[in-house]
Amino acid sequence: MFKYLISILLSLFFAISFAQDVNYSLRMPKPQNHYYHVEMELSDIKSKEVNVKMPIWAPGSYLAREFAKHVNLVKAYDENGKDLIVKKTDKNTWKVTRENASKITINYEVYAFELSVRTSFLDLTHGFVSGSGVFMYVEGCKAKSGTVEVFPHESFSKITTALEPVAESIASDGSVKYTFEDYDQLLDCPIEIGNQKEFSFQAAGITHHVAMYNFGNYNIPKLKEDMAKVVKGATSVFGENPNKEYTFIIHNVVNAQGGLEHRNSTVLSVNRWTYDGPKYKNFLKLVAHEYFHLWNVKRIRPVELGPFNYDSENYTSLLWVMEGFTSYYEKMILLKEGIYSKEEFLDKMFSSLNYVEGSVGSRVQPVSHASFDAWIKAYRPNENSSNTTMSYYSRGSVIAMMLDSKIIQKYKGKKSLDDFMQLIYNKYYLKKGRGFSETEFKTELSSFIGENMDDFYAKYIDGTEIPDYNAQFSPIGLNVAYVGESKPSVGLSLSQSGGKTIVKGIRSNSAAEDAGLSVNDEVIGFNGLRADKSSLDSYFDNVITGEKINVLFSRDNELYSVDIIVTEYEKPKFKYEISEAQSTKKLFEYWLRNN
Repeated sequence: MFKYLISILLSLFFAISFAQDVNYSLRMPKPQNHYYHVEMELSDIKSKEVNVKMPIWAPGSYLAREFAKHVNLVKAYDENGKDLIVKKTDKNTWKVTRENASKITINYEVYAFELSVRTSFLDLTHGFVSGSGVFMYVEGCKAKSGTVEVFPHESFSKITTALEPVAESIASDGSVKYTFEDYDQLLDCPIEIGNQKEFSFQAAGITHHVAMYNFGNYNIPKLKEDMAKVVKGATSVFGENPNKEYTFIIHNVVNAQGGLEHRNSTVLSVNRWTYDGPKYKNFLKLVAHEYFHLWNVKRIRPVELGPFNYDSENYTSLLWVMEGFTSYYEKMILLKEGIYSKEEFLDKMFSSLNYVEGSVGSRVQPVSHASFDAWIKAYRPNENSSNTTMSYYSRGSVIAMMLDSKIIQKYKGKKSLDDFMQLIYNKYYLKKGRGFSETEFKTELSSFIGENMDDFYAKYIDGTEIPDYNAQFSPIGLNVAYVGESKPSVGLSLSQSGGKTIVKGIRSNSAAEDAGLSVNDEVIGFNGLRADKSSLDSYFDNVITGEKINVLFSRDNELYSVDIIVTEYEKPKFKYEISEAQSTKKLFEYWLRNN
């Protein structure tokens, strides 16, 4: 809390000291070269020198992406067009010497050719602006309001963003000027520029705008109906929707990227053929996930996640709440709205549960550590990650289900996890207007449940213990049985690449590891036979414990031969059965929100 207050006070001090207006212009004169041209106008300048900075990361995506690497030469001019001295002082900071200028214009170009939900893109088909990689900020002035004027290329007819336009009409040159309250809001409103298909629908009392880039097998009337259900289900958790309008930007592509949340908008990247069959429900699940974030992350949040420090990593051990709880509610929302049956909901949850408990890394990395180390592990996996890490999305969703069950039992079917989410939303966002510390969250959870949560945290949040799932869920009508079996295992996975059979992964403490095989080894033969992936996979599926397998492989073009002695491996696994007991039926129905 002390660090948070200091950062606020420093922001206020700098805002008063520099007290300047910041206005941007965004142009794209030649989309095929993938460059945005950005102009910043600074006026009412009080300081002798001005530092402008490019963020190193995009909020919601916990990786230092070093956006400054895409910036070309930065130039600055006074009000008479005279060049001012610009000196780069670190990886993402440029210092401009004001001299006697009362107004400064700063120009730079940004290369944008990575189409994802967290990075910017420009070509002849469209432009997408993720603000943290395009708009620099003035050090000490992030709290200042301003404008951004977008000048679309002549071949682009539409601009979609959650930013507020200054005027109703579009200028004759197609440009539109938007306002922003502060720099955080500017970055929190991505911009789609092109010839996207647009439509709107009403849900939860607000207007929702949808922009569809590229073609796909989507059906707009069906989308309006089903997306409205998702909005309704998410809003019902909290009883109110904090927005007046909301914007979906959807990229229909070949290689889907998922989604990224914003305060009153989201960007979704999905396969263009995702809009029918089981894939369509996965799309709606993604919609539910990102929409739920407008409460959980954008308003209910750790204190470290806003106002943001764009110069370095923003660490929190609570991503299991931010992403894990959201992953739980994405499924709960579809259940509440009849998109999932109760069996589908339970199957999805137990798929996550078995993924978590069957992961070797789940016995190594606690979920709080997974959250804190997202910056260096989750977004930077390597060949050993499955042995040492776990997903705070999946583990967090299982913990959310456990806490939901615990709360329902405590209040005998009168309250659920929904009520706790409402409590922290009302207390910290609506009343205090800030995020919470890790200690505050744990204290609120303990108080709400009426139980000291130290043991729960020690085992499942800061530890890696497998819960007694039957004890967790049987009181609310779900019997859980352990069905893991010990089986003979070699402990490696293979891939086929360029006609070669390559070791893709090796499980810790496995027979393959003990024998000395490594990732990237090329397997050439086994037991005197020529090998390929298909024959090896088939053989490994039928080995017996203690069996010796001679493997010939190449490492850096040198040939080696080793003997693998097959060992036993037990992968934890659970199955569920809905209880027939009348004593738990009421709580079971309440849990599945059939109340």
